Amino acid sequence: MAKRKPNAAFMKPVQPDAVLAAVVGSKPLPRTELTKKLWDYIKKHGLQNKKVRTQIDADAALMAVFGGKKSVSMFEMTKLVSGHVKS
Repeated sequence: MAKRKPNAAFMKPVQPDAVLAAVVGSKPLPRTELTKKLWDYIKKHGLQNKKVRTQIDADAALMAVFGGKKSVSMFEMTKLVSGHVKS
């Protein structure tokens, strides 16, 4: 069985815009790292909804990333974050 190669598109560094940089930092990083940093931030600030674990309750910095939404699902978060990166 051939070992699965990581998708090159995921490994290619992307550049966070100013809004997203406030959360994950301003240097280019692969999407996988970006998602990891985002989750680190969410956990550190206790922003995962206690009852509905798939919901993220935004603080001021994340609200800017989420286009002003107070709460988004994990899946919606990925889509919204994509709008804040340049490849």
